[in-house]
Amino acid sequence: MWIPAIVLLIAALLAGTAADKPDKKVAIVIDDFGNGMKGTEEMMKLSIPFTAAVMPFMPTTKQDAEAAFKRGLDVIVHMPMEPNRGKKEWLGPGAITTDLSDEEIRKRTEAAIDDVPHASGMNNHMGSKVTADERVMRIVLTVCKERGLFFLDSRTTSKSVIPDVAAELDVPLVSNHIFLDDVYTTSHIVGQVARLKKKLADHAAVVAIGHVGPPGLKTSAAIRNSIGEISKQAQFVRVSELLPSSAYEKQIFP
Repeated sequence: MWIPAIVLLIAALLAGTAADKPDKKVAIVIDDFGNGMKGTEEMMKLSIPFTAAVMPFMPTTKQDAEAAFKRGLDVIVHMPMEPNRGKKEWLGPGAITTDLSDEEIRKRTEAAIDDVPHASGMNNHMGSKVTADERVMRIVLTVCKERGLFFLDSRTTSKSVIPDVAAELDVPLVSNHIFLDDVYTTSHIVGQVARLKKKLADHAAVVAIGHVGPPGLKTSAAIRNSIGEISKQAQFVRVSELLPSSAYEKQIFP
């Protein structure tokens, strides 16, 4: 008779633990890994799951992707894409631009995926011009579909065609809600973290993008300092955990 009692006690404890977990979710994405940028080490030491967006063809692309994978993080390709404004050299090697042929766009997309170990998804680096171009995005998303990758629309333009094309091609899609460090000051980044917390009031899940590089140390500190408070409202998750269950089950993680 004592065995059922123990079973019931364990079940009650497990139910209590599950009930204590917030239902809402926050997915932090950190862009621009791959070039040994400032804040890389600090981001990798964060005690939460997040998604590492790694630029292809850069000096530490493989090193950063492997480090993230070993930590159990999502690794995604941070695909350089042409913006409406900005210098071409900001894009990095292998960028997708609107003047490329269909064949070249496919070639560059496939090469980028091949260059980032363990990639399970992709998002756009810059890209306000490309992500509004249906021809280009149809090719990019077709390759993602063929390779089993999801896409994260960073939402660098309100004219993004990604939601419509991804739905047509049945590519799993997640969209960004807020940039944490679009201005490189501590006060702005802290303010954006506060905005993230407010968004949880009327969103079941919030996606936020930060960066290594110029704001890397400030952003990592702001995230680290907010973990306790945000954890009272939501669970920190990888972006892949926001995908429909059928798509999520297809992903392979460490």
